[in-house]
Amino acid sequence: MKSGLFVAGLAAVVSCVVMGDETKSHKPNRLIHETSPYLLQHAYNPVDWYPWGEEAFAKARKENKPIFLSIGYSTCHWCHVMERESFENEETAAVMNKYFVCIKVDREERPDIDKVYMTAVQATTGSGGWPMSVWLTPDLKPFFCGTYFPPDARYGRPGFKELLQRIEDVWEGNHTGVLAQASQIVETIGHYSNMGQGGSTNRPLDDAPLGLGFDQFRTSYDSVHGGFSMAPKFPRPVTLNFLFRYQARTNEVAAREMALHTLRAMGEGGLFDQLGGGFHRYSVDQKWLVSHFEKMLYDQAQLVGSYIDAYQITHDPFYAEITRRTCDYVLRDMTSPEGGFYSAEDADSEGVEGKFYVWTQAEIESVIGDKERAEIFCGYYGVTSEGNWEEGNSVLHVTQSIADAAKQFHKSESEIAGVLEEGRAKLFAVREKRIRPHRDEKILTAWNGLMISAFARASQALGEPKYREAAARAAGYVLANRFRDGKLMRTASVGAMVEDYAFFGNGLVDLYDASFDPHYLQKATELAGGMLGQFYDAPEGGFFQTDGHDASVIVRSKEDYDGAEPSGNSMATMLLLRLAQFTDRAEYRNAAERTLRLFGDHLYKGPQVVPQLLCALDFYLSQPKQVVIAGKPDAVDTRALLQRLREQYLPNAIVILAEGGAAQKSLAKLLPFVETIQPVDGKATAYVCVNYACQLPTSDAEKMLALVLPVHPQNKPNAGKH
Repeated sequence: MKSGLFVAGLAAVVSCVVMGDETKSHKPNRLIHETSPYLLQHAYNPVDWYPWGEEAFAKARKENKPIFLSIGYSTCHWCHVMERESFENEETAAVMNKYFVCIKVDREERPDIDKVYMTAVQATTGSGGWPMSVWLTPDLKPFFCGTYFPPDARYGRPGFKELLQRIEDVWEGNHTGVLAQASQIVETIGHYSNMGQGGSTNRPLDDAPLGLGFDQFRTSYDSVHGGFSMAPKFPRPVTLNFLFRYQARTNEVAAREMALHTLRAMGEGGLFDQLGGGFHRYSVDQKWLVSHFEKMLYDQAQLVGSYIDAYQITHDPFYAEITRRTCDYVLRDMTSPEGGFYSAEDADSEGVEGKFYVWTQAEIESVIGDKERAEIFCGYYGVTSEGNWEEGNSVLHVTQSIADAAKQFHKSESEIAGVLEEGRAKLFAVREKRIRPHRDEKILTAWNGLMISAFARASQALGEPKYREAAARAAGYVLANRFRDGKLMRTASVGAMVEDYAFFGNGLVDLYDASFDPHYLQKATELAGGMLGQFYDAPEGGFFQTDGHDASVIVRSKEDYDGAEPSGNSMATMLLLRLAQFTDRAEYRNAAERTLRLFGDHLYKGPQVVPQLLCALDFYLSQPKQVVIAGKPDAVDTRALLQRLREQYLPNAIVILAEGGAAQKSLAKLLPFVETIQPVDGKATAYVCVNYACQLPTSDAEKMLALVLPVHPQNKPNAGKH
């Protein structure tokens, strides 16, 4: 729906940032009492900002004023631009304060509010992004929507101050029309929120959506540069999750190669921080070269998972190296002293996007010192005097193989590798003395759940105990600090949403896989119970994003789009299916199945929209295998069996350790058949089971793998070593 009042065609603004520490010349507004870094960033604006809440709503009702709602996040570049241009401007602030009740929302704290009004923006303008700018009636219905507005008319957009006056004129001059339009937009939001929900609930769930999803991704695949779009290019790890699973199910080589090519291109490109590790948010070009430089925790977590999958499938050390360097970046720069993980790092440093990350050729030559070594380094990482970014600066990216560099410079590959490693270390040390980008130190339960999964899986695939310890510390932090009155919290002050339960629950299951501590499984089942109790729609199926207790969230939606993050419904379904294998609880399987059926339209008609839900469908359709290892945890033979399992890509298997003691007894309370499993002839023994019916036990690792791996001609156990 569109109206003459709306500004159509607003470009998506998907980046963002933060105010520096310059001296504030204004008295603080109400945001000074908030904990969100984004809200605190605006606490000294001359705008009379309110946080989302009844105080602001009551003022709007009493004075019959429209609400100006501004939504963003603290590492958002264009949010900062709009703040500097408009919200710090005295004249603009005076107009805002005179005619509107102004509210600021951190989208990362309140994705439920962001979801409602972003749907309105996308439905009415055809695009979306942040900063989001929405005008509401006092009863919180949107009537005019947009994103970034410049201070003066440009880019085909009206100037912000002029727009404020025009909206005020319409509010006063055509009040009835505005209210009618607002009601119509709310109906539109409800329609958009229910898209993809439906289809015949009696239709049997089959593998047709998996094949259709593969065909859709193959059609959009960039065979030259990797990825599944033109510029800008986003990682979207949920797509890679699906493609790897599809290859495991069907032995479709093209699915594996698309994912592997994309991961290699990202890891060698400017999207990856070649000095410090970790991934930037997205590439502004088609080649993964020039990035938008912010770093988000959810990207690090999900991409670690993708590179682990690639390593387990190929045993190519490249994928292991990217995994390690990303995990080490999070440990070094994104971990709080208490063990929780911070949310993001900004793209900007000293007010300039990318300044922290780029180099001139002269700078590199000066730091490295030796002319030939600098030449090797610059050649390998694509650094020239002209630069590939701006003003002679370059983004480091891999332009040739070590083997090719060795031939070019008449050196051995080990010598070239040594030059590159030494050069990276020198440049990193110098870079650490630069002014760092702002770091958003919010600790969000959902994103911590994703990172717990990543560290837990990395510890297994790479045999690295420090990653398991990091996962356990973060889980301990969330369990100790993110519960109130028995309910999970998203932050210390904001209640959890379904994604917080689902992401954290899956993280705890992965942490059990890494540690075999049944405490984590027990906590995961408690979370599943809370998730079903608060968010599950028993009459219709599927999970609402919110628990329905906050009346200010005017549309209670069920999100299934798997975008930069997987949806709450996709991850909730996967959690229930996984826990059903550990507990044999029919209610878990039933709720998961009904959720899959609810989103049948997207599964069968638009599977490219829901790749993580396709992963859950794949798990549901498979016969997941329980692999029970009976043996002492630290015994050599037990560890050997576990290592062979952990070297493999086994998306539809769960691994249980029956160690003969208290942990096994605890597990038996969840899964009774585990109680009697024990080693044979004093040797660590593997029991491979389907639906709790087990094959003959074996102490031979290769026989175990033959029972576990999918039956494909080319699927032979990997024999690589770490």
